[in-house]
Amino acid sequence: MPLSNAQYDEIMREYDKHQLNNRHLLEERKKEVYARIPRIREIDASVASAAVQKARLLLEGDSNALRSLKAELSSLSGERTALLLDAGYPCDYLEPIYTCPDCKDTGYMGSEKCHCFKQAIINTVYDQSNIRQVLTRENFDTFSYDYYAKDDISPATGLSSYDTAINAVAACQSFVEDFDHKPKNLFIYGKTGVGKTFLSNCTAKELLNRGHSVIYFTAFQLFDILSKGVFEKDADAIATHQNIFDCDLLVIDDLGTELCNSFTTSQLFLCVNERLLRQKSTIISTNLSLNQMVDTYSERTFSRICDAYTLINLFSKVDIRIQKRRQPR
Repeated sequence: MPLSNAQYDEIMREYDKHQLNNRHLLEERKKEVYARIPRIREIDASVASAAVQKARLLLEGDSNALRSLKAELSSLSGERTALLLDAGYPCDYLEPIYTCPDCKDTGYMGSEKCHCFKQAIINTVYDQSNIRQVLTRENFDTFSYDYYAKDDISPATGLSSYDTAINAVAACQSFVEDFDHKPKNLFIYGKTGVGKTFLSNCTAKELLNRGHSVIYFTAFQLFDILSKGVFEKDADAIATHQNIFDCDLLVIDDLGTELCNSFTTSQLFLCVNERLLRQKSTIISTNLSLNQMVDTYSERTFSRICDAYTLINLFSKVDIRIQKRRQPR
């Protein structure tokens, strides 16, 4: 993904900050443990001294002494772990701390960019700070079924809006759990204010937490970028095309609120079809009914969605957004 030198430096400064903060946290933990269990300080000093001795023995080729030293280190390590556990600490409490254990806060695994670095690029290029702030409020922990009535029955399914919401959340959680094994897609539809965007955000947050690259666009933003790449030959927009097709999860929110024309129809099919071919997952939310989808975006596009997406129809007696605004803060 394209980055300027300044953007790259900004990301690397964040990694430096993570490393510094985590080293500071580890030092604080050591001070705390050494004060409570002085024997652990002695053990750590012995281990450090033994490590130097081990290196010397390796250079001298003294295999017998080396075996004895390894046994001593193993004994010290066992004693250290036992002391930590007896004092109520986890056995890894004094191990190095990493924000990303996979790359150890370097951004790279070997010569390849780590998944956390790839997401950092997305965050930088697409300014995902707004969606990240939203995700602190909109996630599975804060999803409420209180807005869905048990006596509000769908004539099409025979299910209440309450039971439908339970099934929808379960489908999204299953989507998250299966994400690494089988690419899936979600199409969430229903009237305004029934929780479609909220549910999309819940799912996106879980995958972000698991280190997957996630890009969120409203339909207007998506088609605006695509049009700039095609008609204005905008370099940033052109580079963005590849990221739209390659990210682990693309969220297209409020499909149908953009100005619909032959261009948006063709680009939606391209986006849906290309991501299916690349086995990349997509979530689409819309206020349109299924019949309106066919009329607006063509039978061909809707057929692809029906074949490859799990359809989730949310409904509620109330507009949840309006209800939340009325609640005292």
